[in-house]
This record gives sequence, C-alpha cells and structure tokens, in this order.
Amino acid sequence: MTGAFITLEGGDGSGKSTQAALLQAWLEAEGRTVVRTREPGGTELGGEIRRLVQHTEGHVAPRAEALLYAADRAHHVATLVRPALERGEVVLQDRYLDSSVAYQGAGRELEPDEIRELSLWAADGLLPDLTILLDLPPVQGRERMAGREDAPYDRLEEAGEAFAERVREAYLVLAAAEPERFAVVDASGSPEAVHERVVSHVRAMLDARG
Repeated sequence: MTGAFITLEGGDGSGKSTQAALLQAWLEAEGRTVVRTREPGGTELGGEIRRLVQHTEGHVAPRAEALLYAADRAHHVATLVRPALERGEVVLQDRYLDSSVAYQGAGRELEPDEIRELSLWAADGLLPDLTILLDLPPVQGRERMAGREDAPYDRLEEAGEAFAERVREAYLVLAAAEPERFAVVDASGSPEAVHERVVSHVRAMLDARG
C-alpha cells in the first residue's frame, strides 16, 4: 500500500481530536497502519514549541509566533511524517500548514501568502493528500470548549470572537482555492454523524489512490 497524508483542520472546538481518534480506529480496521500526530507537539522538540506558543501567558510577536510554528513543522516533517509515508503508512495529523495561514495569516493579520511560503519551505514542499476542514461557527466551538474545565491556558482561545471569525473565513477561502485537496465537512451534530461524513471523503481518496 502507498502511504497517505491526511490532515484535520478547523477552529477551536470543531472536534479535531475526537474525529482523529474515530478516523484512526476506522483506518486500522481497514488494515492500514496509522501514525497519528499533531502540530505543534508531534515530537519532543514540538512539545516544547507548543508550550511556548500556546500556553505561555503574555504577548508573543506575530512574526516570532509564525517562525516558531515553522521550526516545529520543519523538524516534524523531516523526522516523523516523511519517514512514515515512505513506509507506506497513513499519517493522520491534527493541524498543518493551513492552520498557520488561517491563524497567523488572517487571524494575526500577517500576509497569508508569506506565511504559506514559509510553511512550504519548512515542510520542503510536502502537501497533504487530503485535508478535512471541520467547519463550525465559532460560537458553537466556544460552547463546546466551555465544558473543558481542565484545559490549560491557550492564548489562541483568548483572542476573541473577531479573531475566530477571521480564522473561519480564511479556512473557507483556502478550501475554495484547492477543492482537489480540501473536503469541507459540517462539524455540527453528533461525533458519529460527523465521522460518517469524514469517512466518505477518506474512503474516496484512498480508493482513488489504489
């Protein structure tokens, strides 16, 4: 079997972790070997970068934040993602370069094209075979996040409603620009219902790749 690179994108509270777990179980039941990971934080170095950019209180300059994410991406792709793909495994990843474009580009109001170019350079040009965009209005995402009382402080979650709306719109623009890679999935409803929508797109991609 050939390897496949699948990423899950979406705003806070859209259900990426839940859907990643469900999709991993489905893929393994289909006989695929799955490497489940995330950005930032998929490696030991990435874990340190994740702590710096997401859980440190106080201001981080937007360009510095973007560069920290790019550093994590470069290491993560070189040491984990590409080796797994070369072994013929499925890499299932929570967030990738589209998160950088949406969050650091539109959200932090940096230039999205510059963020994308930086991310592609860091990843040595690697793009996913399929990107699942879990689309959910930010107000619903906040309602879901409100139930996570034990969640650590996250600077991105504190950025406000206008920030979240810019991020959602940026994601939808990215998906419209690359319909051959993106699948926009309605993330409202039960986890099981969303999972069925996700699987339909994943199955189609895997069938097309043989």
